[in-house]
Amino acid sequence: MPEIRPGMALKYEGDLYLVINYQHIHMGRGGATIRTRLKNLRTGQVKEVSLRESDEFEEVTIERKSAHLSYIEGENYHFLEADTFEDITFTADHLGDAVLYLREGDEVIILYVDGAPLNIELPTFVVLEVVETDPGLRGDTASGGSKPAKLETGLVVQVPLFIKIGDRLKIDTRTGEYIERA
Repeated sequence: MPEIRPGMALKYEGDLYLVINYQHIHMGRGGATIRTRLKNLRTGQVKEVSLRESDEFEEVTIERKSAHLSYIEGENYHFLEADTFEDITFTADHLGDAVLYLREGDEVIILYVDGAPLNIELPTFVVLEVVETDPGLRGDTASGGSKPAKLETGLVVQVPLFIKIGDRLKIDTRTGEYIERA
C-alpha cells in the first residue's frame, strides 16, 4: 500500500480521487486502517472512506497548470491556460460548488490526468463583494452575532452585523466561511 498524503491523487474503485486529509488508526490487535476524506475529481463530491491494508488503489500523477477564468457563457466556464493560451471549458454541473467562488479573471489551477483536463483547484481564499444583506443596527459590534450576506457570485455566508453592502470579504473556499474584510 503506497503512503497516503494530503494532495495526492489516487485511483480507487475505478474513480479518481484527491486526498483532502487522512488519519492513520491502529486499534489493538487488528490491522491498521486509514480514515480518509476523498474528493472525486470527476464529480467534485467529497466522501469519507476507511482504507485497509488489503484495499487496492494506485497513485495517479496529476499535472497542475495555472489558468484564469476568461469568461462565463451560460452554463459554460471558459478558462485560459497560462502557458499555452488554450481555451478549456467546464460546465457549471461539472464544477459543482466551485462556481460560487469564481468570477471572470480569477486565477485557478487546472488539474490534468494523462494530459486531459479533469477539474479545477480553487485558491484557498477569495475576495468577494457583498451585494445583499440586512442593514446593521446601531450598537452592532464585531462580537455581537451574525447575519446572512449574499455575495456577487450568489454565495450566501454568515457575517458579523457590521458588514454592509459594498464591503469586500475574504472567504475560505474550503469551508465557505467568512474570514475578514478585505
